[in-house]
Amino acid sequence: MADSETIGTDSSWSALVRGGNAARCAVVGGGMIIHAVNVFIAVTILPSVVRDIGGLRYFAWSTTLYVVASLLGGANCASMLRRVGVRNLYRLALLTFALGACLCATAPVMAVLLLGRFVQGLGAGTLSALSFSNIRLLFPQPLWSRAFSVISLAWGIATLGGPAIGGIFAEYGAWRLAFWCLAGLAPMMLLLVELTLPRSLAPSGPRLPVALLSLGILAVSALCVSAGSMAQDVPVALLGLAAAFTLLALFMRREGRTAVRVLPRGACDPRTRLSGIYGAMLLMLVGVNAEIFVPYFLQRLHGMTPLHAGYVSAMMAGGWALISAVAAGRGGAALLLRLGPMLLGGGLLVLCAVMPMASLPNALAIPLMALALGAMGSGMGICWPHLGTNVFIAAPEDERDLASASITTIIMVGNAFGSASAGMVTNIAGLATAPAQAAFWLFGLFALAPFAAFLVTRRLR
Repeated sequence: MADSETIGTDSSWSALVRGGNAARCAVVGGGMIIHAVNVFIAVTILPSVVRDIGGLRYFAWSTTLYVVASLLGGANCASMLRRVGVRNLYRLALLTFALGACLCATAPVMAVLLLGRFVQGLGAGTLSALSFSNIRLLFPQPLWSRAFSVISLAWGIATLGGPAIGGIFAEYGAWRLAFWCLAGLAPMMLLLVELTLPRSLAPSGPRLPVALLSLGILAVSALCVSAGSMAQDVPVALLGLAAAFTLLALFMRREGRTAVRVLPRGACDPRTRLSGIYGAMLLMLVGVNAEIFVPYFLQRLHGMTPLHAGYVSAMMAGGWALISAVAAGRGGAALLLRLGPMLLGGGLLVLCAVMPMASLPNALAIPLMALALGAMGSGMGICWPHLGTNVFIAAPEDERDLASASITTIIMVGNAFGSASAGMVTNIAGLATAPAQAAFWLFGLFALAPFAAFLVTRRLR
């Protein structure tokens, strides 16, 4: 086992795939692929599900409950690791995920499907957190940033393939088979885990208690922001967002005062390096979530087909995965941490200028927007491996397991607040009646987030 405290000198890609490390990379990436493929397939087939079993009014809650459950599963990972060990936690997470998929596959009504999605989320969130935790447990420190790029690559593969696979199932009305296939991924992943992970692999240190109250506050905050984003009335939507931010502030205050936490010590203290890293992560994630409306605007404003719009928007995921693999392990991390937000913000400003221009010829507009999306993904890919590595380094030594699992928590919170805020901005700006205006305000306002992340990264040393 390559313990996190082992300090090696070889940080090359060949070292990452040498000997048993290749199989360990497959474990790290495999858990994330299961989580990501499930996200994209489920989103693609949900319209078919609603046509079959009804429940249109609860359509959005399928994603909301999944995200909240993933947040709970990921945040609880560090505590469970100390209690049951790495192998047993993989077994539990994969069993939970498979059970949720089976519930979805056999759901006669929407209520059962929502229960299945929640159970799926618990398992998938744990798998996601395990991917980050295993980077520190399986690889020496010089390989951490490259191992982070493996996770980005796994997410990119799922982004490119998930919608296409889901579209095939939806085309033939076989949405139940899609969930059965997702359940079938669990035993394959379990076999890989059993054959690959050392039996002695386990985090060191005393057992960590579960921060139930803090987790509850964080989960309700995510529910409030999701509910607010779905409200048709603007004051109600703003009320939901205000409630979410109030609960988030309460969570941060509690994290700074209690010994039983979701995040490592110092994570909510603005004077610490760790808080700056988490802040930059959250701001980058919020900014990149503006991308969820790109397919809609491409179809509505530029007349593209759903398939073509989906693959133009996938330029962001492709750029993230590709550049992450190139930037990981490179020197000059401080420069890359500042360049990333600038690329993301610049891409958003190009979309702000070009996307609303429906009269601009597509021969010019589409390449410009594809380049902007690629720049956004490149900005994330350049700095994300180094941000993740810095979480491990900046966290207190006795709470690095908590720090590993906390990355999933940060991702879920950032995505929840980013997607909900995007929905709120577009609704207020007139998404249905004035899509060009909505595109201008969405991309223009969301460009502020990565530029704020740039200011945060300037403080990091």
